[in-house]
Amino acid sequence: MSTHLDPAGPWVFSTRELGRQAGQMRAFHRDVPAPGADRLMGIAVLAVPPGATIVLDVRLEAVSEGVYVSGTASAPLAGECVRCLDDLTDQVTVEIGELFAYPDSLTDETTDDDELPRVVDERVDLEQTVRDAIVLDLPLAPLCTDGCPGLCPECGERRADLGPDHRHETLDPRWAALRERTSN
Repeated sequence: MSTHLDPAGPWVFSTRELGRQAGQMRAFHRDVPAPGADRLMGIAVLAVPPGATIVLDVRLEAVSEGVYVSGTASAPLAGECVRCLDDLTDQVTVEIGELFAYPDSLTDETTDDDELPRVVDERVDLEQTVRDAIVLDLPLAPLCTDGCPGLCPECGERRADLGPDHRHETLDPRWAALRERTSN
């Protein structure tokens, strides 16, 4: 767990104005750049492009055990279709809801460091919370269209670009013979 947060970091929000009085709330709208490729927000085949703008609309609310952060994060996505390997783009908007525990609170004392984020120096860092929400919302196998037919296993071309009469007469005769035997 980090023991210091950079107050100038785009993902860091001050909780100082909230104090520790339960019920105090403050809303924020912030555009932040997505982290670089070394801290990719997404999965290998679909992610927020490094440097792309992520729009945060969040509320920080003081509660008895910490600061509850809720709201949304919206970001562009870029990747490739897992069937045809074409580039694809999309947009994601995720809901955020996370409790950041106050130091020395009962919640802080009864949870492991990796179970719940913490308020550090009267600040919260939303980067990991947003990353987790985005990754959990992404499909594991993104497609360019729901019915993407993929690639032809014999010639490697996109099936969507090939006609319905696409055949492989130039196949190695051994493969053609095997296919004929197995189709009967």
